[in-house]
Order: sequence, then structure tokens, then C-alpha cells
Amino acid sequence: MNGPTVSCTKCNSPVPPDFFQRTDLAPCPACEAALQVEVFPALFKPIAVGKFGETILVDGEASCFYHPQKRATIPCAGCGRFLCAVCDVELNNQHLCPACLETGRQKGKLPQLENKRMLFDSAALSLALLPLLMWPLTLMTAPAAIIVAIYSWRKPSSILPRTRIRAYLAILIAALQMAGWGLLFVGVFSNAFEP
Repeated sequence: MNGPTVSCTKCNSPVPPDFFQRTDLAPCPACEAALQVEVFPALFKPIAVGKFGETILVDGEASCFYHPQKRATIPCAGCGRFLCAVCDVELNNQHLCPACLETGRQKGKLPQLENKRMLFDSAALSLALLPLLMWPLTLMTAPAAIIVAIYSWRKPSSILPRTRIRAYLAILIAALQMAGWGLLFVGVFSNAFEP
């Protein structure tokens, strides 16, 4: 078979082209494993060795910042550098160069690339519940839990959708702890001043 081949994932024997782009499963001719092969059309295009992107044909055309011999197709939305088709990275309808993409990822300026986030509502709930094991700490952590829970409203929530139930619970538990401390202080001071 001339050109590129696609192999069976089970027996590694070549799969004939009539198996490509079928909507149903078909048995492999060699091992009878069920196959569904979807192939990108680029697999069958001839490979131009050493050429990526279009070369500059006319003097005066803009060239890529990173590949001066290649024609620019679009400017970077971050820094304005001209980019060829190879260097252009599209992210939410915004075209960026690799340097701006990496800088934005490192500095956290591209929220589309976030893969973790501080969960302030969970932190507030933990701040309200964990000190219950050593109850005197709640005198300090209850107000802090309320502050963190309120702060969580201004911050984006988890990358995955979630409710604000943790923040509500943190505020409720911390408010009960503060009310308990208030009752304790009122009881102690009222007993101290009785004749």
C-alpha cells in the first residue's frame, strides 16, 4: 500500500481505505476486531518537506514576526506582532502569538486557560467547621469565615458549575458561633455584676 496507512488498534495490521469514514462498526480483516475508522483528509495530502505556512511572494507583504520568510495572515491581539498561519493561536475568537499565550497562562490573564481555581466558598465552610474541634478558636475563625464567604461572591466560582450553598452554610454556622459567643459573654458579665 503506497502512502500513509492506518493500522488496526488490536493487531496493528493495515486497514483498507474502504473502512475509512464509515458510520458503522466493521470487523478488521486480520483479527475480526470491531473498527470504526475516521481519518482527517490531511492524512492523504502530499507532505511538503520543510514548508509550513505560505511563503512571501510579493515584496512589501507583511512577514511573520517569528518566521520572516512566511507571509503574515493576522496580527496578535495581545502584542500586535504579525503572525503566519503556523504561529496564529485562536482562543475564543481572539488571535494570539505563542509568547502572549504563554505569558497570559503564566500570569493568569487568560481565564479561558484556567485549570484550577481557589474555592473561597469551600474555604469559608472549612474555616467555620474545622475550629469546632477546638471551640475557643471559633472566636477568631467565625468572623473570618463570614468575611471569606462574602469575598467569594466577588470571585469566579469553580471551573465546574456549582451552587453557593457552601458560602450560605459558612455564614450560617459562623453566625451561630458568634451568637453563641455573644450569649456566653452576656451570661458571664451578667453573673459577674450581680450582687
